[in-house]
Amino acid sequence: MTPNALRLNAADNVVVAMRRLEAGVRVDGEALATAEPIPSGHKIAVRPIRAGEIVRKYGQVIGAATADIAPGQHVHTQNLAMSEVRESSTRAAAAQRQEAPRTFEGYRRANGKVGVRNYLGVLTSVNCSATVARHIAEAAERSGLLDDYPDIDGVVPITHNSGCGMAASGEGYELLKRTLWGTAGNPNFGGVLLVGLGCEVLQIGRMKADYGLDEGETFQSFTIQDTGGTRRAIEEGLSRLRDMLPIVGAARRATQPASEIMLGLQCGGSDAWSGVTSNPALGVASDRLVGLGGTVILSETPEIYGAEHLLIARARSEAVSDKLRARIAWWEAYTARHGGEMDNNPAPGNKAGGLTTILEKSLGAVAKAGGSVLEDVAEYAEPIKTRGLVFMDSPGFDPCSATGQVASGANMIAFTTGRGSAFGFKPSPSIKLSSNSEIYRRMTDDIDIDCGGIATGEATIEEKGAEILDYLLEIASGRQSKSEALGYGGAEFVPWHIGAVM
Repeated sequence: MTPNALRLNAADNVVVAMRRLEAGVRVDGEALATAEPIPSGHKIAVRPIRAGEIVRKYGQVIGAATADIAPGQHVHTQNLAMSEVRESSTRAAAAQRQEAPRTFEGYRRANGKVGVRNYLGVLTSVNCSATVARHIAEAAERSGLLDDYPDIDGVVPITHNSGCGMAASGEGYELLKRTLWGTAGNPNFGGVLLVGLGCEVLQIGRMKADYGLDEGETFQSFTIQDTGGTRRAIEEGLSRLRDMLPIVGAARRATQPASEIMLGLQCGGSDAWSGVTSNPALGVASDRLVGLGGTVILSETPEIYGAEHLLIARARSEAVSDKLRARIAWWEAYTARHGGEMDNNPAPGNKAGGLTTILEKSLGAVAKAGGSVLEDVAEYAEPIKTRGLVFMDSPGFDPCSATGQVASGANMIAFTTGRGSAFGFKPSPSIKLSSNSEIYRRMTDDIDIDCGGIATGEATIEEKGAEILDYLLEIASGRQSKSEALGYGGAEFVPWHIGAVM
């Protein structure tokens, strides 16, 4: 029989309710009863906690009590807040797994990169060309242009809300340019058409010159102004795509080593079970992929805040640790400059699901990265050239974070959720993992794998990790994920905007 509460670490002074508990219910495994109703997934004090005393979960600091808490009481926003106390980041040995070689069926590109999908992309340099790009993609799909090319997965418009009204140099400009060009270079695109207006700040000609790139069979560009307006631009776009079709359509899947998978890790709509079930299971899959020679990208810097010591402790070198510390310091200054603080991160849904502080949320979020060595820390959308576990700086907003990962080279995304998430990201297929079985049953059309059985003892973290890896390889070989089957992914491109809009 499943216990009604779960102790995650012997050092914890709270346990987690496995289901809703009414007042006066004896807590299994503990010499106490609930003093009040406790929602499922929420924390119960197991000993007296004085005001100001540290509260521990996962054996780690998740905050400090703001009032005296008696055994059996509900521990949440009414009596728990952020703490400045942090654990030591003493260096520790990381677990580096070795795996027997595995393969998938993917597309080897001319530059040596491997895609798991074969899309045509219509990218925009500026928001002013977004409608034309969308019309080109929609017209191409409607016209039957792709009918004779079954190995092309579709035409994806990549539009955004920037590209002008900004400085022509500096952090914001470089970040957007890097994001656009990195997305264009993602190996899941077999060909790319870049459309501009013509007078924007982010000039196509300058971008091509900065990257030393020439146009060719699988990369073309033009502007609406030079082409003669909207209708002519749409006709020009269709003509350019038509010319690319024979080249992109000739690509065929072939057997590739699993080391060619670059997996972006995301979590959204997290709850208290995310750090117990789905995130640790994804961590096992991540470690196994690293053991196969693949690459795993952990991101969402505000959602590792307070748990960064766990990554610093297993960084490859002090230089890598310093890179991560520098990004944390940047975020502290950034939020302060805009009148916020890092503990603003947990959303109302996170709190309803039992997560109280960013420290608690971050400890669960970091579990997605398993226990592998942290090989490097990258800027947002910076090309990732190091295999293994890499951290890429990004906001915690999922579409924005995933946009950076795909621009950095991620050809797949794995997304955990506890409250439920509707998400996909073309060109890189996304799989979703539920932390609890209730949300899986409620959103079964959206969620690929249910990890809720870990909490009830029906499955182990290792078993679910193996299932996730197997599924990732199937999706990489062409099987549709549930978000792909629903048509998600064409509206989630959200570059990180930094700087003044002018």
